Amino acid sequence: MPVLTIRHVTTYRYRQPVAFGEHRMMLRPRDAHDQQLIESRLDISPEPISLRFIHDAFGNHVGIARFSGRADVLRFDSTIRLHHAPAEALGIEIEDYARTVPFCYSAEEMPDLARCIERHHVDPDNEVDHWARKFLRRDGPTGTFELLAALNKAIHEQFTYLLRHEKGIQEPAQTLRLGRGSCRDFALLMIEAARSLGLAARFASGYLALPVTGADEPPGGATHAWAQFYLPGAGWVDFDPTSGSVGRRNLVTVAVVRDPRQALPLHGTWVGFPSDHLGMTVDVSVITAEASAAAWAGDAAPRQRTRARR
Repeated sequence: MPVLTIRHVTTYRYRQPVAFGEHRMMLRPRDAHDQQLIESRLDISPEPISLRFIHDAFGNHVGIARFSGRADVLRFDSTIRLHHAPAEALGIEIEDYARTVPFCYSAEEMPDLARCIERHHVDPDNEVDHWARKFLRRDGPTGTFELLAALNKAIHEQFTYLLRHEKGIQEPAQTLRLGRGSCRDFALLMIEAARSLGLAARFASGYLALPVTGADEPPGGATHAWAQFYLPGAGWVDFDPTSGSVGRRNLVTVAVVRDPRQALPLHGTWVGFPSDHLGMTVDVSVITAEASAAAWAGDAAPRQRTRARR
């Protein structure tokens, strides 16, 4: 799927007109050798009095909108077109010294990776540590890639996926105890498990790109989260424990961060009574180049409706 059109519409509804504070958006995909933005469009209603774009500390694109006046509906409609041609995750080449765990990252890499290696979430009873160590071989060294693949597969096969609507994210130990969670919960569990074994890991978010290729097909795609691990010689490698896949074949990266709380797709404030908030809906559609002309022109395109957290 070399060219994709992704439309992402978020709508907030209120019982009566409310005032809006600053809203921050992470909607534009990151530029990479296998993913390049062609063009983008962002329509916000009501129209903000200012809209600017910055890069955060991780190089992610962030939009910042400020508003005046009041409204009972706030809508963000983002449409992007991009080249998306990731290579198959086969034949990953890892430096000899890092092919088995444990290993030490080089002195040149360590200063930049240190915060991605240290644990970010409390685990007072070492539940995540004990679980991660079950994947180490007892009869010899454990392959680094094999370890990550085993963690990825275990979460995919042994945990129950739930589309959680609550705000926030589960602690990794809680996900382990419950045996269920959302994509962001699974990603964080795998990240913290790998960090407990000394591997550098970070949280990635964006879109699950399951494109529409024909007029009779239902729309595919959704907001999604997964994990990335730094393997010397291979760089940052994507693992998606929700689907059990490796690589970016169906993943469009918008943000990479150390912790999920740094990668909210859209968040902001509003002023009114608590009962004024009626809810939020998120519509995401992904279509291939063959079907993108109408969507880019603004024609009605089929969309998959999901509910998401603010």
